Amino acid sequence: MSKAVDRTVEELDAAMRELRRCLHGIPYRTGGFKNTHDNLARDVAVLTVHLDSARGALREQK
Repeated sequence: MSKAVDRTVEELDAAMRELRRCLHGIPYRTGGFKNTHDNLARDVAVLTVHLDSARGALREQK
């Protein structure tokens, strides 16, 4: 299960880096997209922390 958590965290990180790369040069402050982006980034960070902290509990359930 720990490998699945590692893979999920890595894929989330890669997706967020790709989003940042795609936003480069786009005026994303218009249309309220900046707020949506900030909320998404915050939620993904919270999810990543929860996944990382749940790693021990998931390991015990073998």
